[in-house]
Amino acid sequence: METETTTAKLAERVANLAVMPRWVMPAVRIGIITVDAFLAAAGFIFAFWLREGKSAFADGPGIWSESFLPYVGILAFAIPCRIVTLGLARVYRFDGAFEYSRELARGFGAVFVSSLLIIAWAFMFRGGYLYRDFSYSRGVFALDLVCTLVLLSAFHLAIRAIQSKARMRGINLIPTIIVGSNAEAEQTISELQSRRHLGYRVVGYVADDVNASSTAERLGFISELADVIRRFDIKEVIITDDSLAGERLFEAMMALGRKRRVEFRFAPTLFDLLPQKTSVDRIGVLPMVRLFRSPLSDAQRFVKRISDLAIAVTATVLTSPIWVAAAIAVKLDSPGKIFFRQERVGMDGRVFLCYKFRTMKADADETMHRAAYEQNIAGDSEANSGDETAPVFGKVKDDPRITRVGGFLRRTSIDELPQLLNVLRGEMSIVGPRPPIPYEVEAYEVWQRKRLDMKPGMTGLWQVSGRSRLTFEEMVRVDLYYIENWSLMLDAKILALTIPAVFRGDGAR
Repeated sequence: METETTTAKLAERVANLAVMPRWVMPAVRIGIITVDAFLAAAGFIFAFWLREGKSAFADGPGIWSESFLPYVGILAFAIPCRIVTLGLARVYRFDGAFEYSRELARGFGAVFVSSLLIIAWAFMFRGGYLYRDFSYSRGVFALDLVCTLVLLSAFHLAIRAIQSKARMRGINLIPTIIVGSNAEAEQTISELQSRRHLGYRVVGYVADDVNASSTAERLGFISELADVIRRFDIKEVIITDDSLAGERLFEAMMALGRKRRVEFRFAPTLFDLLPQKTSVDRIGVLPMVRLFRSPLSDAQRFVKRISDLAIAVTATVLTSPIWVAAAIAVKLDSPGKIFFRQERVGMDGRVFLCYKFRTMKADADETMHRAAYEQNIAGDSEANSGDETAPVFGKVKDDPRITRVGGFLRRTSIDELPQLLNVLRGEMSIVGPRPPIPYEVEAYEVWQRKRLDMKPGMTGLWQVSGRSRLTFEEMVRVDLYYIENWSLMLDAKILALTIPAVFRGDGAR
C-alpha cells in the first residue's frame, strides 16, 4: 500500500514537472513554419537578384518587377513545396532527441529534393500562359538551392540550440523509463541524468527484482509496463534487461496502440529479438537500437497512398463495364442487393465495411463461415489434423449458399472489384495483408496482431503465394514478411503476379 502511494505521488510530481500548455508546441510549430515560408521566399528572391542583378520588387505600382513576373508562378509553388518536404523530413518534430549533424542532413535532403521538384515544375510551367516563350535561368535555381539551404539550416540550428538550452533547464524533456535493473540499466540512467542536454528525463525503472538498488525510482514490475507508460505519460522506453520475454514487450506495445507514439529502444545485447526494421542509434556515448514500430515512414505512407489513389481511379474507370455487367448478372440471378458489405479489421484494429459483389443468397447464414474458420484454426477437428491444405479463411466446400453467378464471380475475383471503393476511402490499399474478419482477430496471438500494422490490401503476397492453400500460420508469416520488406518495387511485382493468380483461380477470401 505504501509503495502504491509513493508511486502515485511520483506520477503526480512528474506530471507537473516543466509542463507546458498543450497549445504551446502547436503554436511554436506554426510560427516556425511561417518563418520557413518567409525564408524560402527570401532565398528565391535573393537568388534572382544575384543572378540577374535586378530587384524582384517593382519601383512603381504593383508588387513584382516586370523582369520577375515570369518567376512568380515558380515562387508560388516553391514555398509550399519547401514546407512539405521539410515536414516529411520530420524537421518540425521537437518531442524527441536530436543531433546537430542529423538536423543538417535532414535539412539538406529536404531542400535538395524540393529543388528538384521546383525545377520540374518550372519545366512544366514554362512561363505560364503569358510567358510561353520565356526561358528560365538555370543559375537562379542553382543559387536558390544554396541560398535557401544556408538560410533554413542556420534558422533550424538556432532553434535546436534554443531547445538544448531549454532542456538544460528541465523544459521539453522526454519522459523515459528503463526496463531492467542490471549494470547496463544503471549505466544508462547515469548517462542520461548527467547529460541533460540529450533531452531525457529518467522517470524511473521497471524490473521484477524488488531488491535492486538504483539512483532512479522503481515504478513497478515488467508485467505492468503498459500501465506504467500510461500513468507517467512515458514517451521513450529503453530496455536493458536481456532476460525480457519478447511476448511481454509485444503485449505492452499492442496494449498501448500507435497513437501514443512511444519509442522503444533496445540495448545491443538483444539483437536476436529484433525484427528486420531497426536502426543503430546512440544516446550520448551509449549505443542503442531503435525499434521501428511503424513499418512505413511518413514519406513512404504518402507515396503508397498516392499510388493507391492513382491505381484505384484508373482501375475503376477501366473496369466500369465489368461493374455494370456484374451488377446486372447478380440482380437477375437471385433477389437481393447487388453489393455485400461485411465488417473487416483494418490498420491499428479499426473496423470498416468491406464492399463486394454479392455472391450468396440474400438470406445466407454467416455462421457456417465462422464455424468452418473456428474448426480449421483451432485444430480441434481430426479431419484437418496434419492437413497442410486446410483452408485458412473458413471456406466452406460446396457451399450451398453461393449462387450460380456468385461462383463465377468468386473464381474470377470479379466480386472483389468494389473494394476499389475502400481503397478510395483510405480504408484499404491496393497491395497489403488480407483484411481479417473481427472474430478472426479475436483468436489472434500477440505476434499475429502485427498484421494490423499496415492497411489491408485487395491483393497481396499471400494471394500470389497460394492464397487459400496456405495454412493460417503460413499466411501470417507471408504478411509479416511483406510488412517488414515493403517497397514500391515489391508492390509492383505482386501486382504483376496477381493477374496470373486470378486466372489460375487460387481461391477466394
